[in-house]
Amino acid sequence: MKKRLLSLLIVTLLLLAPLSVSVQAAESSQTMTEEAFDAEHEFMGLVAKFIMDNYLYDLTYEEVIESLYRGMFHPLDDYSVYYTPEEYADFSTEMSGEFSGIGIQIVKEGQHVVVVTPLRDSPAEKAGILPRDIIRYVDGVDVTNRTTEEVANLIRGPIGTTVVLGVERNNAVTYYSLTRDLVVISSVSSEILEDGIGYLQITQFNENTAELLAGEMMTFIDEDVYKLVIDLRNNPGGNLSEVITILDLFVPAGPLAYLIRNDGSETVYHSTLSIQNYDIAVLVNEGSASASEIFAGAVQDREAGVVIGTQTYGKGVVQTLYPLLNGSAIKLTTAEYLTAGKKSVQGTGITPDIIVRNRQAQQSIDIPELDALNKSRKPDLGTVGLDVLAAERILKAMDFPIQEPDGVFDEILKQQITDFQRQSGLHPYGVLDFTTQDALIQALERYQSDDDDTDYQLNRAIDYLR
Repeated sequence: MKKRLLSLLIVTLLLLAPLSVSVQAAESSQTMTEEAFDAEHEFMGLVAKFIMDNYLYDLTYEEVIESLYRGMFHPLDDYSVYYTPEEYADFSTEMSGEFSGIGIQIVKEGQHVVVVTPLRDSPAEKAGILPRDIIRYVDGVDVTNRTTEEVANLIRGPIGTTVVLGVERNNAVTYYSLTRDLVVISSVSSEILEDGIGYLQITQFNENTAELLAGEMMTFIDEDVYKLVIDLRNNPGGNLSEVITILDLFVPAGPLAYLIRNDGSETVYHSTLSIQNYDIAVLVNEGSASASEIFAGAVQDREAGVVIGTQTYGKGVVQTLYPLLNGSAIKLTTAEYLTAGKKSVQGTGITPDIIVRNRQAQQSIDIPELDALNKSRKPDLGTVGLDVLAAERILKAMDFPIQEPDGVFDEILKQQITDFQRQSGLHPYGVLDFTTQDALIQALERYQSDDDDTDYQLNRAIDYLR
């Protein structure tokens, strides 16, 4: 009996011990000391053993250890994750450039898992999955508040099997039935376009991307091609050293990017290129992230070319992968990068020099006020009316960053009309003049046309380089 009472007393003391530490921490205006942290860390091990000895249901040591790892990553950012040995093996396979699946890059944002980009020629791309789509359901399972690894495990499966994704876009959920296939990532491809302009597509910055690109560049050199479109649309990023190596081919000597660590130390990446040999236009969109934004930012800030397309994703932090002895691994955010001009892109992205939008497939657009664009007046800042409302709705339908249309000609609308005029070859002064009204209606008709698969972004890049 005494032994049992003694055991209960010890357990009670163990359970109460952290309360005193927590109270002290709460009373102190300073953060927890390293000594207090070590005490809490040691106590956590005792709690884990207590759970193993007393929990009603079966529980393995592996499950407890994994839950401790997961818990440590809970307060970290969405890009820092723990990989079990099985998850790390899958991750390594994907990084090798060939794997079984549907071909999407995903990230956790708040309580949702969001598509960064579908991979080129993957089942996801062919089905119409788009960057910024929210994955709500996998085979009927609500994945809200699940980790990216949990969602990825639900999506993965053998080649030839089917997975159904419930995808939220524009506040509506659409279901896609996707057949898993072998996804092969060939990160570089090229061709020579009209007028002797080279086209270079980089779908991801893998460990061999610079080597693959060097082979493609030899063709351009042999054919005397020195004007290039570099397509980074839907490129989710990848290896930092690869993108720096590649930038050294295109951006003249000087800074390319800055890496800022948690202790404030800074690493500057430089180009050593003495003479810029290529005129370049870089294509980006909302699926261009991380290393792609480093590339676009260096070209833009150093004025080594022009950036064309739409606002990029906005991932400006760098992760380091640490394999562990038991076959698991952790991927930890260890630094923030700034562009060559020391601009942060985290959460904001890069605004292209020339904004051009491609239509999304299967658009159904109804603008009730369209008749109000009858060239009866030329609305400008401060004007209110149905014609203004129609212009707002047309621009919003074509994915211009318009807030909820309200029929009021404000500063945001003026800027977006200016951008529309610029990309349409009109005088970019932000007035809804008669020519612009006609151009808006014509652009809407093209945008919602079923057979309009024109790549306006690529065409604008070709026009720039001519």
